[in-house]
Order: sequence, then C-alpha cells, then structure tokens
Amino acid sequence: MAKSSNLSSRSKALVRRETRSAYLFLLPNMVFFIGFVVIPMILCIYTSFFDSTMGKDAKDVFIGFQNYVELWKDQIFIRSLKNTFVIVIVSVPVVCIFSLWVSAVIYRLRGPILSTFRCVFYLPVVTGSVAVTVVWKWMFNNYYGIFNYVGKGLGLIDKNINWLGDEKYALWCIILILLTTSVGQPIVLYVSALGNVDTSLVEASEVDGATHLQQFWKIKWPLIMPTTLYILVITTINSFQCFALIQLLTSGGPNHSTDTVMYYIYYTAFKLYRYGYGNAMGVVLAIFIALLSAVQFKLAKEK
Repeated sequence: MAKSSNLSSRSKALVRRETRSAYLFLLPNMVFFIGFVVIPMILCIYTSFFDSTMGKDAKDVFIGFQNYVELWKDQIFIRSLKNTFVIVIVSVPVVCIFSLWVSAVIYRLRGPILSTFRCVFYLPVVTGSVAVTVVWKWMFNNYYGIFNYVGKGLGLIDKNINWLGDEKYALWCIILILLTTSVGQPIVLYVSALGNVDTSLVEASEVDGATHLQQFWKIKWPLIMPTTLYILVITTINSFQCFALIQLLTSGGPNHSTDTVMYYIYYTAFKLYRYGYGNAMGVVLAIFIALLSAVQFKLAKEK
C-alpha cells in the first residue's frame, strides 16, 4: 500500500514538472499574444468610445456610442462596407470551388508532377505582395498593359481601357488579383485532405456501382468537410481584411470605388488622425467577421 502511494506521489510530481515545463515553453508566445493581440484588442474597443486623435497634445474625450452612430451616416464607410461584402461574396465561393476542382484533378498525381502543380499554385502566396502588385499593375496599365494589348489584338475592345482608373472595372480587377493570390493554400490543403480519404470506402462504392460524382458527394465530401470549413473561415477573414492590394494599386480610388473597410480604417486613423473613429470601424468589422464565421461553423456542422 505504501509502495502504491509512493508511486502515485511520484507520478503526480512528474505531471507537475511536465506541466511547468509546458507553460515555460508557451510563455514567450503567450507574452507575444497578450502584448500584441489581447491588449491592443482591449485598447481598440476602449478608444472606440472616445474622440481620440494621435498627437502629443491630443486629449481623448469620452463620447459614448457617437462614433458608432456616425459610422452609419458616413457614406464612404457604407460604400467601403458594400465593396468589402462584394469581395467576400465573390471571392470566397470562387476560391473554394476552384481550389476543390483543381485538387480533385491533381491529387492522384505522384512525384515531381504533383510537386510542380503545388509549386505553381502556391507561388503567389509566398511571393511578396509588392512584387505581385507591380506585375499586375503593369498588366493593367492603360497604355502598354498586356490586357489592353491582347484585348485589342483579339478584337474584344476597340481602345485602351484604364482598368484601375475606371469605377466599372477597378473593384473587379482587385477581386481578380485577390483570387489568384488566395487559391494556393486551399489547393495544398485539399490535395492533402483528398489524399487521406480512406481508399477502401471508395473501392467498396465502386463495387456497388457508384459513379465518380456519387463517390465524391457521398464519401469524399463529408470526409473533407473539416478542411472545407477551415478554408471557408480563413478565406472569409482574408477577404474581409483586403488592404495591401488597395493600398498599392488604387488607394481606394477612383471616387472610393475600391475602398474597403480595412483601407478606410487605415485612411481614417493614419491620414485623418481620427484614431477613435477608426477603432470603431475595426470593432464593427470584427463583429461582422465573427458573425459570418459562426454561420459557417453552424452550416458545416449541420452537414
């Protein structure tokens, strides 16, 4: 009995030591997370209730919900919110469907061929946003861009189009670039998910006479649903936070036609120095992202 009690106390001491070691290893990341994520989030919510400006002599004045009320009267914010939702509604389904289609085609490939496809689709993800933007800006150039050159050569357009300077085309050009830089990670994830599907289930369905479509819909699709949910959430968040492309290509123009909420937050806080008003936009954006992510989780669980 004494021996059993001794072993139990030694195992508890070992668990305590392992727990302490685990927390010590987590401590640097926890300090970083608390210092650069949690505290700024709290300050963002706090200052959104103030008329806060940046500067040495600036004083924060408590104004309650006035910033939030002003948001819904701000026509530029309303337009930027609409643009953001257009980007999300278009890009998220297209990225997921296109990534799944490409993955279903290439996941059976082996060796260097599969690696080549992965590299080609993933390259825009790891390439610097500035480099990607410079290439696309040249392609959309209204004087010597490749789109105008090919369009006139094929007879699709009569004269050069100022793609990024025309309200009719500018936002769709941004969405096109966003799509090309967003499909890499989902394709890699879907290829891995499809490759991990139990082949015995697929073979059994073939014996029962199931078609390829039935195999995908009844067997593969439910098994890759966790991957799909992750891709949906991450793509939605990235689409809501579209900023770099806007900043580098159009700066919200022409006539605010490419403004997004993220860019308008930057413009308000760091150009107009309305820090509290910009933080109020950030809180609203976070609420929209949280609500949409919750809906996606709910729909995925029901399936």
